[in-house]
Amino acid sequence: MKQQTLVLLKPDALQRGLIGKIIARFEAKGLKLIALKMIAVDEELARRHYVEHVEKEFFPELLQFIIAAPVVAMALEGEKAVEVVRTLIGATDPLAALPGTIRGDFGLNLTKNLIHGSDSPQSAARELETFFAGELLNYNLSLNEWIE
Repeated sequence: MKQQTLVLLKPDALQRGLIGKIIARFEAKGLKLIALKMIAVDEELARRHYVEHVEKEFFPELLQFIIAAPVVAMALEGEKAVEVVRTLIGATDPLAALPGTIRGDFGLNLTKNLIHGSDSPQSAARELETFFAGELLNYNLSLNEWIE
């Protein structure tokens, strides 16, 4: 089943020069990039995006981190895109993430864990609307005939 999902490359991915390497992994997997932009996340956007974490003890640290520098937001599309992206990303704690995953290969810190991916199709729909309302592109990707 084709799905769309949100990926955020967090401030540490940008500051460490990992944006291209991370995007390349999704492209190599065969996911279709349907939107991409760099944005500064302000407190209001952070609170909307992390609504389920606002009351948690770690939220102030997360908030300061996510607004510290720009993020790269992207929308990806493909078969079981939510699950595929989560697998490529790896465990939330980079120290528990398997080698070969983005967090397993590049991450060291639970808060500064490089990347966010929607955790369900429902979250993906809400998050895509938050970051890309009316901006998702529909086009034919020729490689689809080679991976579907």
